[in-house]
Amino acid sequence: MKALTWQGTKKVEVVEVPDPVIEKPTDVVIRVTSAAICGSDLHLFNIMGPFLDRGDVLGHETMGVVEQVGASIAKLAVGDRVVIPFVIACGDCFMCNQGLTSQCETTQNRESGTGASLYGFSELYGSVPGGQAERMRVPYADFNAVKVGTELDDERYLFLSDILPTAWQGVQYADVPDGGTLAVIGLGPVGQFASRIGRHLGFRVLGIDPVPERRAMAERHGVEVFDLDDDLLEALRATTSGRGPDSVVDAVGMEAHGNPGAAFAQYAAGLLPDGLAQKAFTTVGVDRLSALHMALDLVRRGGTVSISGVYAGVADPMPLMNMFDKQIQLRMGQCNVQRWVDDLLPLVEDPADPLGVEDLVTHRVSLDRAPEMYKTFSAKDDGCIKVVITP
Repeated sequence: MKALTWQGTKKVEVVEVPDPVIEKPTDVVIRVTSAAICGSDLHLFNIMGPFLDRGDVLGHETMGVVEQVGASIAKLAVGDRVVIPFVIACGDCFMCNQGLTSQCETTQNRESGTGASLYGFSELYGSVPGGQAERMRVPYADFNAVKVGTELDDERYLFLSDILPTAWQGVQYADVPDGGTLAVIGLGPVGQFASRIGRHLGFRVLGIDPVPERRAMAERHGVEVFDLDDDLLEALRATTSGRGPDSVVDAVGMEAHGNPGAAFAQYAAGLLPDGLAQKAFTTVGVDRLSALHMALDLVRRGGTVSISGVYAGVADPMPLMNMFDKQIQLRMGQCNVQRWVDDLLPLVEDPADPLGVEDLVTHRVSLDRAPEMYKTFSAKDDGCIKVVITP
């Protein structure tokens, strides 16, 4: 089959790889009908090479049709249409029973000290082949494959795999008070959905992004938008009675603009031999923290900052004195996708499309064109906000 594979820093290629097969009786194999490029894929594309091998199949936002089922599968059959959460969880362990599927103890990667395995996301999370391919194996499929209807287009369902539940969790973790104000830093795909979810839940939403196309998209959904300029903090405080918003979602993570030194550290670490580079990434602060520091500065005293954007450095400096002084609550974590699907599926299937899932994709391409779209998405060229791939 054809699959999009990592071949080196800033280099991905579509090549022929072996078809996936049933490896355990709890597996299914799906024919992929749609996949998407996620901002997290850009971390792999740009800087996380030390944790990848040439030929690794990328992608973790996937849906398709079941083609093969393992002997123990009870809830799925050949021909079922399914969305695949990017988190691989068993559904039965202590953590899964707490709703913390991203911490699943069955698929946890103890050698690397990380949580549950993820599709297409490096040896840190299990080196499981991803879904930017013609087919994909789904472990623990009775729990990890979400069966959906056949009436609606793929794009109504596809984002249940990652960015929609990630945004939902980010807003839930933000703990916005009734009638409160939520600021969302970064209006990429997760930030777009976090903003719309905030509006759907009745909050005033302030969206911040330097890219005009992203601000324009958010504005269509009732979000008050702001550019990333020098007087941003003052402007946002002025519009919130001088205090700042009640809650802030950082939907940017380590891709934040504004810190060339940290950007160079990320790049330089990736050029080291793999063993040294892995050590650098896992023991040294290599993130660009401007978005997080902005969130901590912006939120009102006693407010909450929720981190949805991914960070990698384990020794990143934090302004703990100011955080303590302002009595800030901080919540974060890999999304527990399976926990939120039941809340989101009715909204996705609602004919009114209250979260605007049909107003996000800017580029639709065949699998063969995926490499060029990684570059376009990474550079934010051509108004690119979200890319969907059709194998």
